[in-house]
Order: sequence, then C-alpha cells, then structure tokens
Amino acid sequence: QNPILQLLDRGQWASKLEFLLAVAGTLVGLGNLWRFPYLCYKNGGGAFLVPYVLFLLACGIPMFLLETAMGQFTSQGCITCWRHFCPLFEGQCKQNSIIAEVPWASCRNTWNTESCVEFDKTNASSNWTANATTPATEFWERRVLGISQGIEEIGSLRWELALCLLLAWILCYFCVWKGVRSTGKVVYFTATFPYLMLVVLLARGLTLPGAMDGLAFYLYPDPTRLVDPQVWMDAGAQVLFSFGICQGSLTALGSYNQYNNDCFKDTFVLCLVNGGSSFVAGFAIFSVLGFMSYEQGLPISEVAASGPGLAFIAYPRAVAMMPLPQLWAICFFVMVILLGADTQFVSLECLMTSVTDMFPTVFRRAYRRELLLLCLCSVCFFLGLLLVTEGGLYFLQLFDHYVCSGNNLLLLSVCQTIAIGWIYGADRLFDNIEDMIGYRPWPIMKYCWLYITPAVCLGTFIFSLVRYKPLKFNKTYVYPTWAYALGWSLGLFCVLLVPLWIIFKNVKQLCRPENKTHNTVKQPEQCPLNPDDTLTPAANDYKGSGGSEMEMQV
Repeated sequence: QNPILQLLDRGQWASKLEFLLAVAGTLVGLGNLWRFPYLCYKNGGGAFLVPYVLFLLACGIPMFLLETAMGQFTSQGCITCWRHFCPLFEGQCKQNSIIAEVPWASCRNTWNTESCVEFDKTNASSNWTANATTPATEFWERRVLGISQGIEEIGSLRWELALCLLLAWILCYFCVWKGVRSTGKVVYFTATFPYLMLVVLLARGLTLPGAMDGLAFYLYPDPTRLVDPQVWMDAGAQVLFSFGICQGSLTALGSYNQYNNDCFKDTFVLCLVNGGSSFVAGFAIFSVLGFMSYEQGLPISEVAASGPGLAFIAYPRAVAMMPLPQLWAICFFVMVILLGADTQFVSLECLMTSVTDMFPTVFRRAYRRELLLLCLCSVCFFLGLLLVTEGGLYFLQLFDHYVCSGNNLLLLSVCQTIAIGWIYGADRLFDNIEDMIGYRPWPIMKYCWLYITPAVCLGTFIFSLVRYKPLKFNKTYVYPTWAYALGWSLGLFCVLLVPLWIIFKNVKQLCRPENKTHNTVKQPEQCPLNPDDTLTPAANDYKGSGGSEMEMQV
C-alpha cells in the first residue's frame, strides 16, 4: 500500500511519566505565575483562598476525573469522544542579551519619566512620593508594551513582541509536529525547570525586608470580602481555568493513555501539583509585594497595579535585587517562556488531536498532519497580532475576563455535568472507569457530577449576574460600551455553541428521508441523545490482548 495513503497510528504516551508531565505542563503555566496571585491581590488576599479551596473540592477534582476518564475510555479527542457518551452535546467542545545593568533596575533610560524613583538601599522611602513609579513598572508599561491610553487607541504593532510571538509559534510547531512522540520528550525539560526557578525566586523573596507583611496579607482572610460575589466567581473561574476544565485539553491528553491507566489516582496527583504550584507562586509574589510596600511606605493593597502585568513587575524587581541580576534575569525569563510555551504547545496538540480524530482519513496520513499544523500555527499567529499592539493589553484583559474565564466556564461545566451525569448516566461512567482501573472511584464523585458541581457552578453564575460589576483596567480605566459588548458576545458565543449544536442535530434528524414517512419507526440508535454502547477501540484492543500486556510503565 502507498505509504502516503496509509492511515498513520494515533500513538500513545511512551510512559505514565510523560502523561503526568504533559498535563502538569499545560496546567501549570502563566496562570499560576500571575493570574492566581493577581486574583488573590484583587480580592483581598487570604479571603480568596476560602472559595478557591471549596471550588477545588466541589468542582475541580470531580470535573478533572470526568474529562480525563472520557478521553482515556474512548481514545478520542474532545469532540469525537462525545459521540460515544452523548452525541447531542458534541457542541460542548467546539468552543475549545547580557548588559551591565538590567534595564528595569534604574530610571536612567529614554523611556523613564520624571516620576520614576529608584530604590535606595540606604534610605528606602525618603525619596518616595505619592505619584512616584518604579523603574520596573515603567519598563513594563512604557518600554515593553508602549501601552496606550485606552482600548480605543490600538496604536502600532510592537515589532519586538510580534517577533517573539512568531518565534513562539515556530517553537510550538516543532514541539508538536511529530505528535505525542515529540511532545512527550519535550515536557521532561519544559515542565520541570520552572519549578526550580520558582523555588529560587521564593527563597530570595522570603529574605527581603517586609516579606512577612506580604505573606500575612496573602494568608490572612478578610471575612467581609466573602460576601462579594466577584470573589466567588473569580475563585470558581480560576479553578476551572487553571485545571483546564471544559477546554478539551484533559480529554485529549487522556486519550493517549493506555486503557488500564489509573486515571483516578492521576487526578489527585495532578490536582495537588497544580493547586500547590499556584499556592507557592502566591508566596513568591506576595513576599516581593510586601517588600515593595515596605520600600514605598504604602499599603500592600495599593502598592502595585492589579493586572496581568503584576508578575512582570514584581518578579523582575526581585531579580534586580539579587546578586548577578543578569544571570537571574535570564533564568527568570526562560522560566516564563517555558511556562507559556508548555501550555501553548500542549494546547495546540489537543486542538490537533480533536481535528485529526474528526477527520482521520483526511489528516492521519503522511505529511497532512504537518500541513494542518502549519495552517493552525499561522492562523493563531495572525490572530495574536492584535494582542501585541500598544492597546493589546486592554484586549488581553477583556478576553481573559469574559472569554477565558468567568461565566462561560461556569455554564459549560453545568452543561457537561448534565450531559454525563444525567443523560449518559453517572453510574454508567462509574462502570466505564471500573472497567479501566479495576475498582470504582469514591461515591462522592458521582454525587458531585449529579448535584454538587452543577449546583455550585449555576449558583455562582446567578449570584455573579445579580452583583455584576463592569471590568476595570488597573481598577481605574473604564472600558467603552462597545468593548463590554464585545467581551460578552465572545463569551456567549462559546456557550451558545452547545444549544446551537443540539438544534442542528435535531433538525438534521428530522430532515432524514426515513423520518418523513409516517410508517417508518424511529430506531433508538438514530436518536442523537442516545450514547454508543459499543466498546471503544481502546477497550477492544485491551480486552483482545488479555489486559496483561498493556500495563503502564512509569
């Protein structure tokens, strides 16, 4: 047979460790580095940890197990796996250099303003005024971003950032082009090195004066903040966002597991790693914020702008105060690149998995996967150019608030738990998991899928709508009306794909020629609501080999 026309093997992880590192790599990313500390900072420090832990137990862990088990049981990506469980809800996943001084350490640069004040180790706060700014803040906002006055001023393209964006997508292409065989090897480095640097930065932060005040702000909960619905919605959204829930990545990565892999134990290991990484990153950030508060003589809640740039201001300041700052700066930014790239190329692999599983006869052939990957990387690069303009950060925060997190993830979680827990059947999924791992998970998981998770997510969603507050950039800039409309429209589009697909499947069913005749009885298997009870290819392969030959090697 012509090798070009031959269907290529889908592939599997070479070991369990590759799967664990790949999932940890895609989950432990920039969201842990800046988004979790930023949300703690925004929502009153330790008060945010209370709803975060509750959402982790009630929603994060049960949903993590559900999605991983779905992929492992079917050996299919996010879209095609729904054809086995509940075809009507297939729309659920159609939404998914070394210089003498580091440049942010001083105010002696062309981009600095008269308000810039350097840190004086001998007299920390004598030259600080109310309107003063730090060199790191001005370097981030004026040199790196060239940030405009508002989202109305998109401005010109920042060519340095555009070239970095291009380099990032080229890197992703070569990390993914051979499938999980190449991805599994890359994550050995990209998923482990950031932890080493995080420990180093944490150790340095804890030795700074004022660090304990920052940690006290981080850990001490303000009970009055718990009545604010935004705190609860941010906590729920962060759990769903940082754990990859309703984004298709867990299902796609789990689909490359061997059939008898213990996905139940993996769930707890990976959830502990991801949650712990966010918690430790908070220590590293708030120790530096405590020092900045000590240095500037301001309350911690006012010491830095709360936004995506928080980590890119606080962390570089810590690096600039270390011995050999050039070395630590290189290590820090390599860590940032690896955190972002790891999440980026694993997410790209998940997208590739979904598309190739939908059209295996088209794309699972020689050279066609590479061409598809090239097209996807090119499209993503051009779409990302908007975010590297002078007004790009305004769009980034708008997308982050309305699209990547918040209401849409909460509603998608409700849809997913209803589809699996009630339509497919929680007991049936328990039987599937038992068939894979040899024992039944804890019963609490079933009750989470049936009642707790959808109730918590739906309640939080309704609560957030009642107390909705428009997004503000850096707590001061108010977006124009059209920007809010754009954010809500993009967020709703992701959710509306679910009912639109249900309507499409039912209309398609009604338009079938056999359904137009009154004498024809509709067969159960024709109903888009009915799951496919046949064994999946992975189950057939496992049972055909007797099961003993497919033990996962760690």
